[in-house]
Amino acid sequence: MHTLPLSSAQCGTQSRKSPAQTVRMSMEDQHDHVQEKNGQPWNKGKLIGPKPPLRPKHVWSIRTKLQALGRTRDLVIFNLAIDSKLRGCDVVALKVEDVAPHGYALERATVRQQKTGRSIRFELSEQTRQAVEEYLRAANKKPGDFLFSARPGSHRCMSTRQYARLVARWVTMIGLDPGLYGTHSLRRTKATLIYRRTGNLRAVQLLLGHTKIESTVRYLGVEVDDALAIAEQVDV
Repeated sequence: MHTLPLSSAQCGTQSRKSPAQTVRMSMEDQHDHVQEKNGQPWNKGKLIGPKPPLRPKHVWSIRTKLQALGRTRDLVIFNLAIDSKLRGCDVVALKVEDVAPHGYALERATVRQQKTGRSIRFELSEQTRQAVEEYLRAANKKPGDFLFSARPGSHRCMSTRQYARLVARWVTMIGLDPGLYGTHSLRRTKATLIYRRTGNLRAVQLLLGHTKIESTVRYLGVEVDDALAIAEQVDV
């Protein structure tokens, strides 16, 4: 287990860019940079607020598309994001040894969250493990390397902005509105399914790494009707 680095991927923070880095910004980054400099909020014209989780059919559609297109790296990012239930900043900061310290993917991994500093464990499904191992071989990744580099040959991890653009691309591929879904949709997907199938808030709290159960209730959007539906399934 390693402590995820405090970098440009850190949750809720922005690192300062050097002049050289600014020159290399993508067109989207430059557009956002100009908006912020002119006093316009970065989210002007964008839908904000809680992002809904993906449905199982959406998950399988995206997986099938990525496999058909041969996008090995994207498939690993997507599968790990779903399985790990990590925040975007923690997904992009993953290192090889976090999930495959000896070249073979672990069934369970442990990382330290940037936001809370608390360790969290997550499972890797068989299809995720297979995708990780194929990706490591194809990309020649070694322990110490970031799992997802900012660009080929780079020693920096992918930025959360890059990750968000990938997610937007994936949901668009299957006909969903990229304004409605985001990186948090992936974090919420499996957690929401677990809650709906079990009603076990404490289990979901642990899996999400929340310190308070109230945070989990708000995160899942649990309502009185949900609680009553669970209660109705129990006969005494």
